[in-house]
Amino acid sequence: MSKHHLGEFEEIVMLTVAILYGEAYGVAIIDEMEKRLNRKVSIGSLQTVLRRLEKKGYLSSEFGEATKVRGGKRKRFFMVTNFGRQALEEAKDQRLALWNAIPAIAFNPQS
Repeated sequence: MSKHHLGEFEEIVMLTVAILYGEAYGVAIIDEMEKRLNRKVSIGSLQTVLRRLEKKGYLSSEFGEATKVRGGKRKRFFMVTNFGRQALEEAKDQRLALWNAIPAIAFNPQS
């Protein structure tokens, strides 16, 4: 049994943060997820998951510099921690083990 417990949306968010390495902030994460997965994501659901993943120790964050474009508001950038990387690798290994356990006939029934 895994010591890490990631839901599907948590896993997708963490993978997207890793893809956007160094540029992962709220709107960029949403844009990347919607582009890659053709799936709508609300800022509220994303913010909830980002905070939960940070609390679990899977993500860390820091504020960027204030910009005039954002009216002086700073962006919060997220990064996957080593603990988060371990959780993602474990999830990947579990999924691959399940895929590898499927007999070929399961997807090509003879009937």
